[in-house]
Amino acid sequence: MIEDTDADMIEGLLQKMDLSKGLVLIINSPGGSGLAAERIINVCRNYSGTGEYWAIVPNKAKSAATMICFGASKIYMGVTSELGPVDPQMHIHNSSIGIISANILVESYKDLFNRAVQEDGNLEPYLQQLANYDEREIKVYESAIELSTDIAIRTLTSGMLKELSEEKEDVIKEKLNMFLEPRVKKIHGRPIYRDEAETSGIKIDRMETSGKLWDLVFELYIRTNNYVTTKVAKCIESKEHSFAARISDKEEE
Repeated sequence: MIEDTDADMIEGLLQKMDLSKGLVLIINSPGGSGLAAERIINVCRNYSGTGEYWAIVPNKAKSAATMICFGASKIYMGVTSELGPVDPQMHIHNSSIGIISANILVESYKDLFNRAVQEDGNLEPYLQQLANYDEREIKVYESAIELSTDIAIRTLTSGMLKELSEEKEDVIKEKLNMFLEPRVKKIHGRPIYRDEAETSGIKIDRMETSGKLWDLVFELYIRTNNYVTTKVAKCIESKEHSFAARISDKEEE
């Protein structure tokens, strides 16, 4: 998962490179922290000699990894490459659900509250259910949703979608609806493939699966993914340098 220390590792690696001609980031990740993604975008843009970077997605760049792709000036994708919604997911302790969309939590609370307000009869069933919610937590969830949306919009309008920077926020949200609104894709982990992503105005360069570039990128992905799934938890590397996070004893168990 993408976390704050990844930005430090990436910065440490970029310090050792000649980036006068720019930077290309090949990324494969299920997601993680939106704030960490924002830091990584800032690091990549500021270390690149051109002030921008390209992103290549050989397989999956979901959630916070999609945000990192948003920070690029363009995204290279094959026909099977996947981006994903960027709505925040919350860990619910002491629950069989585990992880749930912040949007769903907020909407379910508001729906239940509104039905209670409109009820003319027995309020007890609603009060019992509302007792399961903490209003302070709802505010935290709403803040997480606002943060995710803000990072996505600010990142895109300061990069590949600069032409939208003067548009009203609701116009931009409408264009990015499939990424910001979980009901569009039904579930957070559902893929947004290349052709669908292009309809939102995201600048995508198509890599053909029969092309040499795709062959090289995909081979690198397969080799690195095998290393990550068998030896380490994550790997960040350039041609000459590498950082790897080891699998802890607890994770191995």
